[in-house]
Amino acid sequence: MSRYRVSMDIGGTFTDVVAYDELRRDYSAGKSSTTPADLTEGVFSALEQVVDSPADISFTVHGTTQGLNAFLERRGSKVLLLVTEGTGDVYQIARGPRLNLYDLHYRKPKPLVRRRDTVEIPGRLDYAGRERTPLDEEAVRQAAKRFDAEGFEALAVAFLFSYRNPAHELRAAEILREELGEHVSISLSHRVAREWREYERTSSTVLDAYIGPTVRGYLERLEGEMRRRGLGVTLHVMQSSGGMVSASAARDVTLQTLLSGPVGGTMGGVALARLLGRPNLICVDMGGTSFDVSLVVEGKPDVSTETEIEGFPLLMPVVNIHTIGAGGGSIAYEEAGGLRVGPESAGAEPGPVAYGRGGTRPTVTDANVVLGRVDPSFFAGGRMRLDVEAARAALAALGGRFGLSATALAEGICDVVNANMGQAIRTLTVAKGIEPRGFSLVAFGGAGAMHAVFLARELEIREVVVPPLPGAFSAWGMLETAVRTDLSHAFYSGLGRADREELAKLLEQMELEGRSALSGQGVAEPDVRVEHSLDLRYEGQEYTLVVGLDALEEVRSPRFEELVAERFHATHSRRFGHANPGAPIEVVALRTTVLGDLGRPDPAPKPVEEGRTWTSRRRRVVFGGEEHETEVVRRADLPIGAQLSGPAIVVEETATTVVPPGSSLRVDPLGTIIIDVGP
Repeated sequence: MSRYRVSMDIGGTFTDVVAYDELRRDYSAGKSSTTPADLTEGVFSALEQVVDSPADISFTVHGTTQGLNAFLERRGSKVLLLVTEGTGDVYQIARGPRLNLYDLHYRKPKPLVRRRDTVEIPGRLDYAGRERTPLDEEAVRQAAKRFDAEGFEALAVAFLFSYRNPAHELRAAEILREELGEHVSISLSHRVAREWREYERTSSTVLDAYIGPTVRGYLERLEGEMRRRGLGVTLHVMQSSGGMVSASAARDVTLQTLLSGPVGGTMGGVALARLLGRPNLICVDMGGTSFDVSLVVEGKPDVSTETEIEGFPLLMPVVNIHTIGAGGGSIAYEEAGGLRVGPESAGAEPGPVAYGRGGTRPTVTDANVVLGRVDPSFFAGGRMRLDVEAARAALAALGGRFGLSATALAEGICDVVNANMGQAIRTLTVAKGIEPRGFSLVAFGGAGAMHAVFLARELEIREVVVPPLPGAFSAWGMLETAVRTDLSHAFYSGLGRADREELAKLLEQMELEGRSALSGQGVAEPDVRVEHSLDLRYEGQEYTLVVGLDALEEVRSPRFEELVAERFHATHSRRFGHANPGAPIEVVALRTTVLGDLGRPDPAPKPVEEGRTWTSRRRRVVFGGEEHETEVVRRADLPIGAQLSGPAIVVEETATTVVPPGSSLRVDPLGTIIIDVGP
């Protein structure tokens, strides 16, 4: 009988799989090295550690980095871009930086499509979506011939005002398929981002086309191999919004999978906020390659309606995640007489020096090994043995350039990477007017719990939370999310002048469309939840804030304008520190989010085991330049209710938790480690 709810998360260094046994009501985790040449190899290697066969799986969800890696490494598809006649330079001109307006060193990102690969198609709609000039179908057919002749791999179609009326884009897609076949990869702007702002919508469409064939090919290979091995249920894929979607739906708009791996950790944070009664959390995921920061505010993920990646704007709902190159594999080196750490990473191959796979440059992991903070005999659950002396020799060689011993350099490496990560946290908190001292720090990833207390002390955060399976927490979080679809519709009007009946009908139509999409993915009607919101701004402002509606019925309420205005002023005040009550407000767009519950794990509670002791051993570990006698204990041996004062090291298969002197921990009834950071 199928009994396992399984999630799979591919990281830069390791691939994690978490399985929840619905009969025993407990979790298990598998970990393997990521296999860049064929990511499915790493997935199945980790999967085999937790389930005998995919036939035993009752539900599965996957976070993939295929699209993100294809973009970051610039190995996406060759794209032919079709635009409305007269707008061929929109994508090339782009838009200047909003946040670094006076940066003299600013350089526009190199476009993913060359100007000569942009084809202008006659045909025009006006601002309201009314046809002014019919689509030139022959021009579309000529573009198809060029696509075939010049070896293009994907098409992006971004016609003017298609967010109002998609008729021209839909007809163009029909013609292209007639000429090129049903399997040609076509991205239509009204499907990728049905919103205004011509450059941003075009940029989003181009990126969807750029990564589309890579992501679709990967998902087809993974799904096909899972089926061959016996999987009998739908394969789901995480979206950048924090929800999930069926793999077949993900293949339609691949852009939504761009950040599907990292958001699993945020959704795990949302689940922890509910389970622990801590509504405000800073989630930090330190893996082998990168360090990701995200927020849970008042029990909800911090989600934006747009984002930017390497200078390219993207119009899509996305969990706000700030990422820097700081992980266990980040390489330490000398630059201009100073010590630098990252962003270059040793990755999975060759990996840190201590892995013994040919790495010669010292990394953050090597520093922690030399400091004694990593158990060399129990790394990755004992599946890897670390070479301490090789790591020490590499650190000594670099330390000699600074006149430092291997141990002193190791602490210096940790201090530098901690400072980098602390600044990344400030980018999402202090820089946005959010005081981090009011949050708890949730640490996960293979290296997150190793550095968490040091980060908390730097930011004056009093509490660190280390969830169960921290090294696979992003995968754990994926099991806690829901199927999600997001819809938007342009609606430009003053708030007081808005045709509320039209507004209500549009929201109702979007809700029906969303419910239909979830029904097609197997979600039962009673398990569907709908959220509506408006994009608002003061008249004269350029950018908007999202303000939620408590219910659709509010739109027809006599107090609609008053209620929405109050919420907008309050949101503006929280975000910018001021508001302008009484100033006229504009509605710019309508948004509907439809969520479908496919169930979630319900682990059995664990009783407090009073008086139960645990076995441990002691090891000398360096803190603050001095060796300290440190208790080392396996997490599985710590009973519920256990309390432990630092210095201590807690080891487990997927991570290591470091509790420095002055800090203490306790194990709560959920098996979560709660660390009191101390002074």
